[in-house]
Amino acid sequence: MRADRVMIAAPKSGSGKTIFTCSVLSVLKDSGERPTAFKCGPDYIDPMFHRNVIGVPSKNLDTFFTDEDTTLELFLRDGQGKLSVMEGVMGLYDGLGGTREEGSSYHLAKVTKTPVILVADAKGAARSVAALLAGFLKYDTDRLIKGVVLNRTTSGMYGVLKPVIEEELGVKAMGYIPEDPVFNLESRHLGLVLPAETEDIRRKIKAMADIIKRTVDIDAIKRAAMEAQPIGKSFYRKTIEPVTDSRPILAVARDEAFCFYYEDNLRILEDFGARIEYFSPLANEPLPKGCRGLLLGGGYPEIYAEELGRNKKTADSVRKAAAEYLPMAAECGGFMYLHSSLEYEGKIFPMAGVLPGTCRYTGRLVRFGYVELKEKISRFLPPGGRIKGHEFHYFDSDFNGGDCIAVKPASGRTYPCVNSGNGRWLGFPHLYYPSNPAFAENFVRSLK
Repeated sequence: MRADRVMIAAPKSGSGKTIFTCSVLSVLKDSGERPTAFKCGPDYIDPMFHRNVIGVPSKNLDTFFTDEDTTLELFLRDGQGKLSVMEGVMGLYDGLGGTREEGSSYHLAKVTKTPVILVADAKGAARSVAALLAGFLKYDTDRLIKGVVLNRTTSGMYGVLKPVIEEELGVKAMGYIPEDPVFNLESRHLGLVLPAETEDIRRKIKAMADIIKRTVDIDAIKRAAMEAQPIGKSFYRKTIEPVTDSRPILAVARDEAFCFYYEDNLRILEDFGARIEYFSPLANEPLPKGCRGLLLGGGYPEIYAEELGRNKKTADSVRKAAAEYLPMAAECGGFMYLHSSLEYEGKIFPMAGVLPGTCRYTGRLVRFGYVELKEKISRFLPPGGRIKGHEFHYFDSDFNGGDCIAVKPASGRTYPCVNSGNGRWLGFPHLYYPSNPAFAENFVRSLK
């Protein structure tokens, strides 16, 4: 079965790959295609744009989190028989530690044999753009770059540069993105704003799509996707046997405050037998009746701290569950919510009160990047096992925990983190369960 696919990548962050990816997905969907989307790397925001705004299924792929075979399986599970658009991360060749190929967009393209369309910011430049592209093509040892789109340039300048790019570099110029206010999406410290926060975002993406229909050769992008090399294998579902016959209910917080979840994390919990039921702390909902465990993902609890502090029904049910030793896992924003209080912008807000102490906004990145986690005492992982994840937070806690050791994969630096034990795993790190499925298996086993 076919797996048509293309990657939208760029020389660096801020080049326009997200706005272009969203525009391409919108055009494909409006033309009758049924595209699916993937995001390279540990990112929650862009997949939410793909899924919530454009209505295109989206998930993450990351060659640091998973080995090559597992990465292929995760891609084929959703990409086989579809037209897939992968959105790259940072610059095309930027991988682990800034120097290694592992974890880069290019490594993912190599593993999945995916043609690459390079979006280059051409504002304030002319022939120098060709020199930049020449360097990227020289690094392309697998000859995956099949086309170039120039961002923030004019029709006239594109007309000048197109023959230079195609005749001197031997790569197809597929169009340009004009400089237009419609292509501006707001930012905050964690990348793009959430889809629900951008005023009339669907209208903006529709307007973006209407423009690139006129300025970009969408058919050329589709041809590149259809000409992707065969992967050489078909998807087969790895056998994951449910570890419980009762399908225990796992309560998962999901709303604007708690929205950072890898789809493959939720899927593997279901594969092992959990029955997920969502609830909203922002809506002051208690935990679902009969739930046997709790998962609190990351998000933006600080933005909704006043509402969360008022919502006693949710907080009381979470504290009651903790007092009854209900198994629970919490990451980053979910971990913050479990504290007694949250300090943000000079105000202190009450939180759920499961953990003592306060989470405080520091005004700087406290932790950033990939980590591997190992337990001091094996509870969720096999002895000696590790699970991979990442951290990105401006808050710090009085109660970070020390039941695990975080290892930075590039430098080898270590530090203690996570409160683990009694069926709990509570800390800042975001985990990627497929990197060590035993974590998900043992968590589901605990939902008695």
